[in-house]
Amino acid sequence: MTDPIAELGEDFVDAWPRIVRALAAYTGSVDDAQEYAAEAVARAVAQAGDGPPLGSLAAWCIAVGKRAFIDDRRRAATEQRHAQQLAADSAGLHDDGDVSDAASSMGGTRTSGALDDRVALLFVACDPALTEQARLVLALRLVCGLDVPRIAAHLGVQPSAAAARLTRAKRALAEARGRFHVPEAPERRVRLPVVLASVAGMFTVAHRDVLDPQTPLDDLGRQSLSIADALVAEYPDDAEVRGLRAVIRLGLARRPGRLDATGAAVPLDEVDRRRWDRRLIEAGLDDAAAAAERGDGRFVLEAAIAGLHSTAPSFAETDWARVVDFYRALERVWGAPSVTVARLSAELHRALLAPPSGERTARLRAVEHELRALAEGAAPYAAIDASLALADLAWRTGRREEASAEYSRLAGLVPTEPVRRFCLARAGTGAGSAS
Repeated sequence: MTDPIAELGEDFVDAWPRIVRALAAYTGSVDDAQEYAAEAVARAVAQAGDGPPLGSLAAWCIAVGKRAFIDDRRRAATEQRHAQQLAADSAGLHDDGDVSDAASSMGGTRTSGALDDRVALLFVACDPALTEQARLVLALRLVCGLDVPRIAAHLGVQPSAAAARLTRAKRALAEARGRFHVPEAPERRVRLPVVLASVAGMFTVAHRDVLDPQTPLDDLGRQSLSIADALVAEYPDDAEVRGLRAVIRLGLARRPGRLDATGAAVPLDEVDRRRWDRRLIEAGLDDAAAAAERGDGRFVLEAAIAGLHSTAPSFAETDWARVVDFYRALERVWGAPSVTVARLSAELHRALLAPPSGERTARLRAVEHELRALAEGAAPYAAIDASLALADLAWRTGRREEASAEYSRLAGLVPTEPVRRFCLARAGTGAGSAS
């Protein structure tokens, strides 16, 4: 069955954050804004199917959402007035005062100014009062317009869990801040690192999960880049902002060729680098260089690593020693388990490409030991990455039956369909091979 929201494509992607921001400012509530925005978009889809052109989708939906809000408030006010009148009559009392019209007590107007609507909503969603997962779920809903099933699919959780996280996030935000309010410039600067981390999280979801997006709504990678562009416009001299955009640009540039004809993920050493977007790589390298001149934080280092991968003529000719060095620096700045797994994977590639020797064998054993510890005790996402690295090591060192068994196990664990297909392919190819 066709998804009507997906059919709106780029119109929906562009309009959704404008609608939510305007209605949040109008109603004073992120929760109400989301509900009235969803109702308005549903009406827009219905009208687009059998009515005249809507013109500006955002403007139309904002007007519809405001009218629905006013109607609901007036209805609620009328009901309360009747209830008060009944209570007064019952008590033998009478109050001549009028209940104020809902429209006059709504407060708030549509936020004005040059701040991009998506960026404004991100600064709202990335409130320090919320947990990291809550911020990401809220950002995916408010900024990208993803519905709960899509959020759940992207995060690898059940829809009920995603819905619960979203509800808790909105409740926590309302309890912490009350009425909807976009932070002023000084507070936005304080929240900027959290905003960057959330955009990076969105892109990580895209990079791991949506390797071949079919619609603009599903293309979180391009949406992340568009938001990064808006952040650079707002903070052109910030090293981390430029570094983040470099990471996204270089990641998107290398997206072509990540799937084979069957839809399975392609390992890095088999990717056709001729398909990479060279113009986007050049733009990403410009950002990476500008970032490196200004700082040495998380995204500056991630951009440097992405730059090395993007400029290497081949897998074998990648400067793995420098990649490892940058990952070690990144571990000191941002010690996430996923960074450690990435560093160990780079060390594996470096060792496997070296001539056979006792030192090489010892190094492979040491790295394998560290990866096993992560596979057994790290967070689920890092544990899966560590297990994939171990399966790859077994595969490349001729232990095909061991690799086949591990890939078969991982096929039931990985949340991404292209990676699952890759695991199944290797499990089938390795079955029955000599170790």
